[in-house]
Amino acid sequence: MLRRRYLLPLVALAALGLAVPTTAANAAPQHESHQSFPKEFPLPNAFLPEGIAIGPGATAYFGSRADGDVYRVDLRTGRGKVFSQGPGTPSIGLKSDGKRWLFIAGGPAGNGRVVDLRSGKIVASYQFTTETATFVNDVVLTKDAAWFTDSQRAVLYKVPLRHGKLPKQRDVKTLPLSGDYVHTPGFNANGIAQTPDRKALLIVQSNTGTLFRVNPRTGVATTVDLGGESVSAGDGLLVLDRTLYVVRNQLNLVAVFKLDKSGREGKLVKNITDPRFDIPTTVAAFGHRLYLPNARFNTPPTPDTTYNAVAVRR
Repeated sequence: MLRRRYLLPLVALAALGLAVPTTAANAAPQHESHQSFPKEFPLPNAFLPEGIAIGPGATAYFGSRADGDVYRVDLRTGRGKVFSQGPGTPSIGLKSDGKRWLFIAGGPAGNGRVVDLRSGKIVASYQFTTETATFVNDVVLTKDAAWFTDSQRAVLYKVPLRHGKLPKQRDVKTLPLSGDYVHTPGFNANGIAQTPDRKALLIVQSNTGTLFRVNPRTGVATTVDLGGESVSAGDGLLVLDRTLYVVRNQLNLVAVFKLDKSGREGKLVKNITDPRFDIPTTVAAFGHRLYLPNARFNTPPTPDTTYNAVAVRR
């Protein structure tokens, strides 16, 4: 997601039933012909978007790195409104379980929280760390947990999900990363997804351009063989069946890889580019489209700075 050097001066940043995997259901066409949906729509001025989640149905959610507000959009019309007031700290990566909850990574606040998809109320908040050097960046939902990355610490955070219930703070686990993963100066673990077989996790290390397969029991990471391809500036990840989409924010492109079932190897299929990209950060799918918010990290923010989201064919 966003790199630390893009934390903005006008924002007080001190320093994502049960889970539907990201290989998910929202990629399937719905009753309406999504081809008639707008291919671009505005987000609020000065919103500073970062994360996106889609579902249930043709409903998209965008998080603000300004104050943590969540903006809900009807993809059929492109119209939306703020449906959840933020806590004054950022909303970075988002994931919807498609039923009840929206999971949100809290960036420099070192936390994750859960918003009710019906009321917009924050129903749970988990403090992962009180360290100053933290940036809880992205989240993925598996059948039994929500997993969060931290771009400033060599760990993953696990929020266990059992029997359709949210856990207590004491149940949250911190999993150290080891194996091939080496934490280096700069922005590290960023986007996260599941492998196609759903037995492991994939994380992208933005500053090294490396994709890792992580054992969720041990934290041991092994480098995914991408045939020599780099995923530098890698941000949001999305896995649909055996296709991996990697948003490379500063390069204004989405790299598309075909993975083996276990997620140990991948081959670059194509790069998706679009003149409307203005540093997109994260990606979600609906029908045959990918939707991406433009974070516009290189544009100095003002109260009148405009933001938008765009759709491209996947």
